Formats: sequence, structure tokens, C-alpha cells
Amino acid sequence: MLRAPASQRNTTFLEETGAQDGATFASMRPGAQTPEELETLFEDAFVTRDREALAQLFEDGAVLVAGDGLQEARGGEQAARLAAAMWEGDRTYVADPRRVLQARDTALVVAERAINVVRRGSDGCWRFAISLLSLDYTNTKEEQ
Repeated sequence: MLRAPASQRNTTFLEETGAQDGATFASMRPGAQTPEELETLFEDAFVTRDREALAQLFEDGAVLVAGDGLQEARGGEQAARLAAAMWEGDRTYVADPRRVLQARDTALVVAERAINVVRRGSDGCWRFAISLLSLDYTNTKEEQ
């Protein structure tokens, strides 16, 4: 199945919660229900610099390669450490999936700044198996 991303941002993963003062805020529900939602959760974890949330987006043994390939991480914990190093360089990630090619529980997500292979786990949640990020195009905060 080949599809273009939805024109509106996917916010189905947000849940309303009540605060003590009566105000409500949105929190992320764990797990992506679609490959596109996984991209959005990745962006959210990058922007908020949430290492734990980012680590949970990767399969055990997944590989994250950033830039020229010299920066490589395997598994969620190493991916979170690599992301933290990117944050130190004031880098962030903006989800922009251009094409999604899906065959059953595996999908190829081609974004402006990344190429990702993602898989749906036995729990129904999508996670990164392979993620190739281009640091040349990964935004710094000033570029946003």
C-alpha cells in the first residue's frame, strides 16, 4: 500500500487529562498506531528531549544512523543517547513523511530528512527497525 501522508497532523495519540486546578493538558499515549504516527511521536520526543519516550519508539536491536554514517546506535537506549548528543548540538527533528509503502506489518517511510523501516509489533504498536537521519537537513532550533 502506497499512500501520501494525511494533510492534517495526526493527534489521535493525545489524551486529555485533568490537572488539579481544573485545566486540562494533552499527554502522549504510548505506542504508535500507524507509521505516520510513529514519525510524529519521534518528532515529539525530539522536541521535548524525552530520552525515555524516544527509546520506546525503537525495536530491540534497531539501528539509528545519523549524518554521514559515523554516528550509529543499536537499540532504543543507544538511540536515545545518540539523540541526546544531537540535542547537545542543538539539533531537532521535524516529522515530514512524504511516502509510506506498507506491506502487512512492515513499512518504508520516506521523509524529507529521513528514511525509516518500521514494523508493527505483536502489541499492535509501530516501532523503528532502521532509521537513517540526514544531519545535513536536521534542523537546528534557529532554523525552525
